[in-house]
Amino acid sequence: MNQQIRKSVAPAKGMQPALVPEGLFDLRYAAFLETVSHLRVKLHRYCARMTGSALDGEDIMQEALFEAYRKIERLDDAQALRPWLFRIAHNRCIDFIRNRRARQRAEAGYAGDDIVPPVEPAGPGAGRAIERLVVHLPPKERACVLLKDVFDHSLEEIADLVGSTTGGVKSALNRGRAKLAALPAQPVAAPAHDPELARLLDRYVELFNIRDWDGVRTLASADARLRVSDCYNGLLSASPYFVEYERSELPWRMRRGAIGGEIVLVLDRLYGDAWRPAYLVRIHAADGVIDHITDYYACPWILDMASVDAG
Repeated sequence: MNQQIRKSVAPAKGMQPALVPEGLFDLRYAAFLETVSHLRVKLHRYCARMTGSALDGEDIMQEALFEAYRKIERLDDAQALRPWLFRIAHNRCIDFIRNRRARQRAEAGYAGDDIVPPVEPAGPGAGRAIERLVVHLPPKERACVLLKDVFDHSLEEIADLVGSTTGGVKSALNRGRAKLAALPAQPVAAPAHDPELARLLDRYVELFNIRDWDGVRTLASADARLRVSDCYNGLLSASPYFVEYERSELPWRMRRGAIGGEIVLVLDRLYGDAWRPAYLVRIHAADGVIDHITDYYACPWILDMASVDAG
């Protein structure tokens, strides 16, 4: 299997993929994504729960997958594909948390040799509840609890992934489980209210739904970036993004919504007589102008997670 992976996605001789994919993704990368498709839902869940955001988790997973693609020649054992991808994703998550300065606040929470009484894992069916709450733990404890109590990795696998020992993992698990057991009930986060962004998104939705593509383009800066999962990363102006929507004959509409306390745009499609959410679009703006659009059309697992969180 690993030989097939390497042959199908290896860059042509003398070529190296860029550090960040730019423009339309090539066929070799598409082949790699297809090869690892069976792991993507779990990878996304892990990244989403580590970061506390389904959308940030998808962005990090996309970066981790491209890093894995660039380094595929280093994978000698096909059986190691899953832990290898999780390790890359884990490291990306830790970088994200560090950049958010959450790690510095949490470092004091896991000194190496603390003695903590053993705490039993939550019973069957508690995995989803654990996933919602682990964001309150320091990064190492968060990773250990997720990997053991949600993804059922062995202590040895977790130790290798987080750069620790089995004893260190046991200690982190005990601390994490104890903290989770002591947490009060957490209220559902309300979307942050940004009147300026709300007005901009409402205008975007209005123009989008009447198919005024020139009007939509005026809402974005000249150097606005676009990322369409599994497909494109680059300048919005250099992409066929709105042209593809213009050509589409599928019945769809856009509306403003929210996921995990963040305002997003929801693309609904008509199935029979019912409108149902198909995927999400994330808009970032600066000084009242759109400077980044991320389209998650190829990521149905985000909606699955959002429906769980809303339940």
